Amino acid sequence: MSEEVRPVRDPGLQPERTRLAWRRTTLASTVAAVLAVKAALHGGVSVSGIVACALCCGLWLAFLWLAHRRIHALSATASPAALTPRHATAAALCAVATAVCAAALVVV
Repeated sequence: MSEEVRPVRDPGLQPERTRLAWRRTTLASTVAAVLAVKAALHGGVSVSGIVACALCCGLWLAFLWLAHRRIHALSATASPAALTPRHATAAALCAVATAVCAAALVVV
């Protein structure tokens, strides 16, 4: 039986595309956070609006930190390590929770 020889993987532009995707997602999260602040301050200030706005901004900062770490990891080497499930879950939860907080501020 002969062993199958796997060719060396050429990542090409995949790390760059992934880096750009992280930047786009960070930009979208930033827009959601800014709109949440605008919604919280529009038409009077309420306690629930301020709490939701603070939560949204905290989630945005957490996502920004995670995205910055991933973008840096993608830039550091030609063959970056895979994103861990823990970091992927944290980033997804931050993005979704930020969007939910922003939507709640718009509706309320």
